[in-house]
Amino acid sequence: MPEYEFVDVYVPRGVSRKEATRLLTDHAEYGHWELDRLSLMRDGSRRVRLRRRIIRQVRATW
Repeated sequence: MPEYEFVDVYVPRGVSRKEATRLLTDHAEYGHWELDRLSLMRDGSRRVRLRRRIIRQVRATW
């Protein structure tokens, strides 16, 4: 089963949808993050949980 690491991003309500999209796209392109969960709060802010897979290297034995 794959292991993931998570990061929570808070997007305030004053941030437009276009700016939020750009922020999350940058995380996805440069940090290899993918969207795990998005919560829209009553005040218009967003809580976003991003995840990326942890790749463990197996040590080669000779």
